[in-house]
Amino acid sequence: MSARRKEQRSLTSDGDSRNRDAAGQPAPAELASSDPDTRGLWEAEPVVEEPSARGFTQNMIGVSPRMQRIFRLIAKVAPTESTVLITGESGTGKEMVATSIHLQSRRAHRPLIIVNAAAIPESLFESELFGHVRGAFTGAVADRLGLLRQADGGTLFLDEVAEMPLSVQAKLLRALQSGEVRPVGGAESTNVDVRVIAATNRDLARALAGGRLREDLYYRLSVFTIEMPPLRERREDIPVLANYFRQRYARRLQKSVERFTERAQFYLLRYDYPGNVRELENAIERAVTLAEHGEITHMDLPPAFREASVRMLPEGDAFPYRAEMSLSDLEAEHIRRALVHFAGNTTRTARSLGISRSTLWRKMKQYSL
Repeated sequence: MSARRKEQRSLTSDGDSRNRDAAGQPAPAELASSDPDTRGLWEAEPVVEEPSARGFTQNMIGVSPRMQRIFRLIAKVAPTESTVLITGESGTGKEMVATSIHLQSRRAHRPLIIVNAAAIPESLFESELFGHVRGAFTGAVADRLGLLRQADGGTLFLDEVAEMPLSVQAKLLRALQSGEVRPVGGAESTNVDVRVIAATNRDLARALAGGRLREDLYYRLSVFTIEMPPLRERREDIPVLANYFRQRYARRLQKSVERFTERAQFYLLRYDYPGNVRELENAIERAVTLAEHGEITHMDLPPAFREASVRMLPEGDAFPYRAEMSLSDLEAEHIRRALVHFAGNTTRTARSLGISRSTLWRKMKQYSL
């Protein structure tokens, strides 16, 4: 037997030993990598794209039906001039969607200006967005181009748009409608050609009802809306993303980290990721830094990943029942917990539910699990 084969057998043996309890028995739930479908995702080698000759790469990854739908939406809206509103929790990749839309548009060779509305002081917001002329206010010692003029011919991405001051929201709406920008203290307006993409992690219905977002601006920005799903609702993307980040940070740190142990895969799949893809990336960067012997173990993951974020269901246990839950809600919750219990193993999950794998996949798609 070659040294390479011996090394691989040794690594496999070590991984198996970590999946047994103190008595040497297998772990309570069958680990994710024993499912042929999931194993294929964990074993797939992600391709780390290098920047092209034009100096950019998209690096958006997702094999789940929901992400594949988003990719199709991006491809359809990118060539248009429609304003786009991207919604979703923090860390789901809203900025990457905006970048992808810009790079697939006719404006790809022009600037993409990114501004986080939550990071700009209210007193400076109008000047940042529209610019100012010298002497317009104390400290304005020279003319300044605003972000809208800097993005002329290209795209302006307004992240956390619901955090903009109401007074600035009104002026932005006028600028979008007229295509003209007047700097603070200026007497003349300048024509600009800017495509605006906005994003927010706010509950927009609540923001509109509470008066934090103008209704007319909302309708102007939401000509085309893309909702980013949280990572916990597209768990089949976790192996692909985890491998991508493993490869990226292994190359950056010049380490040979080739795999995840089965126990590490189990913890990565069952975690709920309140910080979404950003949290997964940070966890993998940490794990690669700590990894030894060419593999990431569960002990290399952050402590929160090793805690029981979703309680395992012992025989006969049940989840909390609410009287207002519909039958479909009950079925969806039961399937979700069964999937967590078996760490994403669709074969064991289907068997425990008494249905075929094809029926399970259909219901997972129906309930967006």
